[in-house]
Amino acid sequence: MKWEQAIKDYRNYLQIERGLSKNSIENYSYDIKKLIRYLNKNSIAVSPVNIDNDIVKQFIYSISKSINARSQARLISGLRNFFDYLIFENYRETNPLDLIESPRIGRKLPDTLSVNDIDNLINAIDLSYQYNGVNLGERNRAIIETLYSCGLRVSELIELKISDLFFDEGFIKVTGKGDKQRFVPIGPTTQKYITIWRDIRNHITVDVNSKDILFLNYKGKKLTRAMIFTVIKKLVEKSGLNKNVSPHTFRHSFATHLLENGADLRAIQMMLGHESITTTEIYMHVDRSHLSDVLNKFHPRK
Repeated sequence: MKWEQAIKDYRNYLQIERGLSKNSIENYSYDIKKLIRYLNKNSIAVSPVNIDNDIVKQFIYSISKSINARSQARLISGLRNFFDYLIFENYRETNPLDLIESPRIGRKLPDTLSVNDIDNLINAIDLSYQYNGVNLGERNRAIIETLYSCGLRVSELIELKISDLFFDEGFIKVTGKGDKQRFVPIGPTTQKYITIWRDIRNHITVDVNSKDILFLNYKGKKLTRAMIFTVIKKLVEKSGLNKNVSPHTFRHSFATHLLENGADLRAIQMMLGHESITTTEIYMHVDRSHLSDVLNKFHPRK
């Protein structure tokens, strides 16, 4: 089996069997291509079927000085998954990464904003801001409110459709990683700001490929991830907030504030669209005072 065919088959497996997003599949493929470049550069003629532990260890060592521990751990995990797939398909009997340990890395806690921080960012929005006759200030307020109030990923935000809005029921339908769908509650304040933007949107000539997309640019086309980052960066600068803020910061803040106010971790997991609750559990480390509150409230011998 050649490397090219192995990667092709693996990509199909990740897409069809595991339902991963395009970005995730590209990341997994990139890990394997790094290994292939190393083999070619050093004239090591091995296939994915007969590559052994020693060669993989040499590869890991060769890149360990150029990437940090977190990236190294991710690379090792990605390669291990690839060779596990080959074992599953009966191309190999052993995984050449079985005896290779990932570097220990500290658990990275997410950045969060306070409610006051978020209020200041929203208050910094110029609601009268227009470009080419389109009020983008109202759009930006609706974007920030939706990111925070619904805990969306930036990719979920830019793909949000008008047909995904179920305001009468108080929910929006969100398409997350691997095209998995979930329903997320949406409050009346966010509904109000989205409705204001929709009234403005109705007067825009919408691109044929973006007819059902909620948030558009002044040309009537779907927004890019980079545009959302730019909007947030400008708001942070304008508000004078001395924090590193990205679209994901609002998602982290959404989860943290829910937990701090007594929300159930399982409910937060469902709203965030985390496949495993262990991913959601990172928020338990953000504010440990919440754990004391739970003990004092519910334990019979508090």
